[in-house]
Amino acid sequence: MPRVLVVDDEANHARVIAIGLRVEGFDVETAPNAEAALGLLGERVFDLAVVDLMMPGTNGIQLARLIRERHPDTRVAISSAYHLSERQLVRADCGAIGFVPKPFDVTELARYLRAKLAGDECWECIRPAVIAPDAAAGFRSAPVAGTAPSR
Repeated sequence: MPRVLVVDDEANHARVIAIGLRVEGFDVETAPNAEAALGLLGERVFDLAVVDLMMPGTNGIQLARLIRERHPDTRVAISSAYHLSERQLVRADCGAIGFVPKPFDVTELARYLRAKLAGDECWECIRPAVIAPDAAAGFRSAPVAGTAPSR
């Protein structure tokens, strides 16, 4: 069972991702920030980390660099509502193997992570989720991470 670390300062996003990936057959841990993520990485081995780009303190790019330095066998995919191209992340020299645009369907994320773990070189082969009005109003459809309910 692939082990994935989800790092996101938005607790609800991390929880939705973790639940969805567990249903899809992944062993998942979550961390709210870089410090907690590095602590977990020091305790156990992860195949892949999905790291939010915009976090307070150490951001996703900086965390990806630290993971590459300290835990080179853990691959990192950066996730964000702000689109980043492969070229931008290559220039950031953070070692990321891919980009996951928010919002996304958790089933699509699971497919993408399996492909990356199998060695697929596709950079961004996950499509952003289309949020139906009823889903945005209360998450009444499939779990979509990276969105918040309407207020």
